[in-house]
Amino acid sequence: MKTYSATIMIDAPVETIWAILTDAAGYPSWDPWAVKIEGVIAAGATITAYTKLSPRAFPVKISEFVPERLMIWKGGMPLGLFTGVRRFTLTPKADGAVEFTIGEVFSGPLLPLFAGSLPDMTQPFADFAAGLKARAEDS
Repeated sequence: MKTYSATIMIDAPVETIWAILTDAAGYPSWDPWAVKIEGVIAAGATITAYTKLSPRAFPVKISEFVPERLMIWKGGMPLGLFTGVRRFTLTPKADGAVEFTIGEVFSGPLLPLFAGSLPDMTQPFADFAAGLKARAEDS
């Protein structure tokens, strides 16, 4: 298993943050690594992410969708041979701030074959969280 994550506190309403996270067309305006997201970010939908990290497109299914709390994107190869599971978590705090975490776990029997070609997501996730924070707090 290979895991990456980033967490940040955002001083904005959870509704604002969720609206930004579910606006596929808006990603390139605040996520410095996003080229575009095709599709509608909704429960059970399949979307395709294009990033500056790779020339290939990444189709993912939105497997969990709990408005204003949790969203999970799953992608990879058939039969679980190689899987990426990206989790977006929003945890409202008593002071009105929201703790936001983005994380991804790569797994599967073919992970050793792909591990060397996977980008290090440490900086992209930190940049994603910072971009989301700036966009939400500026809204």
